[in-house]
Amino acid sequence: MAEAWIPLALTLKVAGWATAINLLLGVGVGFALARWRFPGREVVDAALTLPMVMPPTVLGYYLLVVIGTQGVLGAWLLEHFGLRLIFTVPAAIIAATIVSFPLVFKAARAAFETVDPQLEDAARTLGVNEWAVFFRVSLPLAWRGILSGLLLSFARALGEFGATLMVAGSIAGKTQTLSIAVYEAVQAGQDQTANFLVAVTSITCMVVLLGAGRLVPGRVAARA
Repeated sequence: MAEAWIPLALTLKVAGWATAINLLLGVGVGFALARWRFPGREVVDAALTLPMVMPPTVLGYYLLVVIGTQGVLGAWLLEHFGLRLIFTVPAAIIAATIVSFPLVFKAARAAFETVDPQLEDAARTLGVNEWAVFFRVSLPLAWRGILSGLLLSFARALGEFGATLMVAGSIAGKTQTLSIAVYEAVQAGQDQTANFLVAVTSITCMVVLLGAGRLVPGRVAARA
């Protein structure tokens, strides 16, 4: 069914952008919380993890308050730049990014916490600056955990439904992702279409998970 490939392409686009954004944000924040000690650090950690446990509709409501046409950020962008985020692909990307962010952030923090700080200190004593310490010592030693989090984040973004539906809607061919397309097909009684979309979604997610098992070196070593 040709109509399945449009939401599939859109879903892959949204999940890809969300994962790329989380690569920067999740790794940066994860490293900061792994290395910096300050009062309330665990409170910040809990707040950043909230999207992973919060009901998607509640998260979608918060996003509407922020990026909706009457929202804090959305109204400002509309008034000053004529940009409307609500019911657009960028809104879907924002929703998928926030929902899947904790998977990258938690994995990155855990990975950086396993890196021996003495190795970083040794690099500093050799005159290496902080950026070089991060890219030449910390990141190479933590990349396995980060990669695992990124793959899980991508898979989570593929299946995002609730928050995306609230802020991006279900505009066929424009903002309708695979999970929303399945919902719409079921509601319309189009069982054949729904079955096909479910099969496409399941196969796509399975491919991602199998790829995660093959790409994460720790898993490969365990199988060997």
